[in-house]
Amino acid sequence: MAELEERVAIVTGSSSGIGEAVARRMSEAGARVVVNSATSVSAGEEVSESLPGESIYVQSDISDQDQGQALIAATIDRFGRLDILVNNAGWTTQVAHEDLDALTDEIFRRTFEVNVFGTWWLTRSAMPHLRKSPDGNVVMVTSIAGVRPIGSSIAYSMSKAALNQMTVLLAKSCGPVRVNAVAPGLVRTPWTTDWDEMHKQVSEIAPLGRSATPDDIAHAIIALATNTYATGEVMVVDGGLTQVL
Repeated sequence: MAELEERVAIVTGSSSGIGEAVARRMSEAGARVVVNSATSVSAGEEVSESLPGESIYVQSDISDQDQGQALIAATIDRFGRLDILVNNAGWTTQVAHEDLDALTDEIFRRTFEVNVFGTWWLTRSAMPHLRKSPDGNVVMVTSIAGVRPIGSSIAYSMSKAALNQMTVLLAKSCGPVRVNAVAPGLVRTPWTTDWDEMHKQVSEIAPLGRSATPDDIAHAIIALATNTYATGEVMVVDGGLTQVL
């Protein structure tokens, strides 16, 4: 039997990049997967249709509480259960840390609406269903920007630190539902395609000599989703970058 046979997993922000890699890995492991995106509908539908196992696509912007609840409802309507929630959806834009005026209220608010509020609302809505699973669990996708004073903006770094703390608080409070996080370093995704200088810097500094691939992060997420005795962990997956920063 495949490791995730009969399990139902929601992977937010899974029309490309890390989320797509996670959806694919989980489907290959036997899970029934809910692919999600806020705007990239055709890409999300293509990912869902290409998975080897049963899958549906649900458009939902998690920063809208009602849409997040609709995502959970659509999952339960289709599959009757929820076992794994991968909170991968996020938002950022590059703002130099020293340029405080460039970090506008609009950018600050949008960063927290998606990364923190949306994740919180969705997880809270999912929790009653996860409690019914034999191994209900949540995996947050955070960032090394949540553990070091780095990142695409100060707001982004703050939001990811909040997610790391949310992870350990929920793990403490919501057992036996397990809650863990993966904190990636820089990953080569469509979002970071034009961040050439940053990828170059990471390659020169990180002990493993490169930035991550989506599969690197997907492997870590699968590991936490399937280890039935892991909870409250924030797994840094950054090629050793934080060891030298």
